[in-house]
This record gives sequence, structure tokens and C-alpha cells, in this order.
Amino acid sequence: MTGSAYVFDLFADGFAEDPYPHYAELREVAPAHEHPLGFWLLSRYDDVARVQRGHSVDEQNLTVLPAWKRDSDKLGKANRMMGGLSLLDRDPPDHTRLRRLVTSVFTRRAVEALEPRITELVDTALDRMAAAGQADVVAEFAFPLPFTVISELLGIPAVEHERLRELTGTLALGLEPLPSPDLQARTREASAELTAMIADLVGWKRAHGEDDLFTALLAAEDHGDVLSEDELVAQVAFLYVAGHETTVNLIAGGILALLRHPEQYALLRRNPELAGNAVEELLRYDTPVHLMRRVTTEPVAVRGSVIPAGSWVVACLAAANRDPEFWGADADELRLDREGAHQNVSFGAGVHHCLGAALARLEARVAFTRFAQRFAGPRLDGVTWNGRINVRGPATLPVTAR
Repeated sequence: MTGSAYVFDLFADGFAEDPYPHYAELREVAPAHEHPLGFWLLSRYDDVARVQRGHSVDEQNLTVLPAWKRDSDKLGKANRMMGGLSLLDRDPPDHTRLRRLVTSVFTRRAVEALEPRITELVDTALDRMAAAGQADVVAEFAFPLPFTVISELLGIPAVEHERLRELTGTLALGLEPLPSPDLQARTREASAELTAMIADLVGWKRAHGEDDLFTALLAAEDHGDVLSEDELVAQVAFLYVAGHETTVNLIAGGILALLRHPEQYALLRRNPELAGNAVEELLRYDTPVHLMRRVTTEPVAVRGSVIPAGSWVVACLAAANRDPEFWGADADELRLDREGAHQNVSFGAGVHHCLGAALARLEARVAFTRFAQRFAGPRLDGVTWNGRINVRGPATLPVTAR
């Protein structure tokens, strides 16, 4: 098939269950693919890594509109999550300012201090699984861990948790490619409700001054600069969504990969000191977020094509993370001791490198090592997928483990 005749189909049969053969074809046939729906796809490691480090995330910079943006009012801030005010949607200098204020309280030291609590939550979940003998890893382990951690970190009252779970799940669907008008409407509604719920908590936090990240963000200050109330609400909402939806996939997908590769599971069990590198390799092998957007701020020459300024570019992180041009002939293999595994592109790069990367890595490291140490020979009893293309992971993962 020639590159000119080829059209990459994100919705091909079987794609959601195993997209990697499709990504391999995309890398080979059209590594810089101009899709007929008005956007570009990049799938080679070097190209993805390069576009991650620059360009824009603000849709207002689009001049070449993809099909689902051709109704111009869909570019307005009101149609973006959290009103377009979160770090996810801001470019420098706004992004620089917001990130500086958030990281003044969401520090690496603050994350590291969570390890005892994370270990407690992991061990409690593993105790339940062992007592039951069989459990769904997603429902009993991979979801509750990051959801509880980010809820406690932000100080979100437990009474709000059930509704927040529903809303953040809808917002994760809003990150899917080529969203339908119905999904776009549902995403806007969920974003508005989540924003209103967080805004209602601002007064409580101001009055009670609890020891949590939400309260710390209220007081965050840098040379007299502070977050406005709308900015505060947007960052808290963004941290809440990003703080668990993707980590669920990392933990569940990582355990699935380990159980499908018992020799690698045994390696981690024998050598828990491999845990840090194992997290990086599992991030590479089955990426929790498959796609990342950029809007080009200048023409980009890539693989013999020129992407015009103002174009929507989809960087295929999962494809880049298995590119044999970079990773070698064994790119499709899982090797927990892989040298250079930390060079995966899963958390982005440059100014938009994932703010919560350290927390996700910590949660995954504790989860994988404690799981492997607890269960000598767990049995995988099947898997169903969540049906998503972008924030892709297992929906159920039943495992027999005693």
C-alpha cells in the first residue's frame, strides 16, 4: 500500500484490543501522515519527541481546522475542559506562570512523603485480593489506589467521590480522537459540573484551612503573583482528572503485561531493585495515553513532508514507544532491564512534561513491587478493554492470586 493511498483508521476492527500492529503499519507506510479529516499523525520516535518539545497546545492557534473543529465556535474557551484555563490548554507565558505556582506546593518532596500511605493502600488491597482468592485487578487495585491518593492529596470530601468518578470518566472520554457532537456536549456538561463542584469547595477551604494540596494552592504565591479563583478551580479540576485516570491504565496495563510475560514477572519478583526501570519499560511497552496533540506554531519539515503552521498534529506516543528505529529489533518485546527505558515519551517533554509524572511513577513502583512480592504465581483469567483509543487500558482484569 502506498503512502498516498493509505488512510490510518483509529476505529478499525480490533484496534481498541490491540492497536500495535496498526501503529507498526502507520510507522512503515506513512510516518508523517496527512489524514483526510484535516490533521497530521506522527508515529516515529524522533518526530514525536521533537514535536513534544515545542509548538502550541492552544486551539486558538489553529488555522488549518480538522473536521470536528470546522464549526468555528467549537474553538472557544467555553468548549474546552475547565474553560481552557488548566495547564493542559495553556502555552507560555501563561503556562509558565501557572506551572510555577502549582509546583511551588506540588513538589517532589511532597510526592515522596506519600510513599508510606501509598504502601498502606497497596498492602490493604492486596490483603483483600489474597483473602478472596480471585479479584478484578482494575476494580480492587488499579483504580482505587490512584483515586484515593489524589482525593486525599487534594482534600476532596468523600461525599463527593462517587459523582466525581462519573464526571472524570466522562472527561477522559472527551480526550478521545474525533469526538462525536454528542460526546463533545457530554464533555462540556461534565466539565461545567466538575468546575462548579470544585468552585463550591473553595469557600470551605478558605474558611477551614485544611492540610491538603487544595488549601496549599489557595495560598500559593510567587513574588506577589497568585492564582485567580477561576485559575485555582481549573488547576484543581485538572489535577483531579489527570491524577488518576491515566495511572489506572499504567497499573492495570502493567500488571497485565507482567502476567502475560511470566519470565519478566519472575525477574521482578527476584530483583525488586529493578522496580524503577520496570516502571519505565512498562510505560514504554503499553503507554497509558496513546495520543498527544500539538498545534504547529511554524511549518515543520518531517519525513519529506511539510506540516503547515497552525495545523493539528497528533503525536502517536504508543507508536513512538515501539519504534524499532529507536528501540531496536526487540521494540515489541517486554524487557524490564531494558537499557534506556526511561527515554519513553509517555509523559511528554519540554514545558508540557507531565506535572504528575513523579506521583504516577511512585504509585506504579509500589504497586508492581508489592504485587510481585505478595503473589508467587498469579493466574490471569482474562481481560476486557475499556474501548478507548487514547486513554486506553483494561476495563476488567480478573486474576486468581493467593
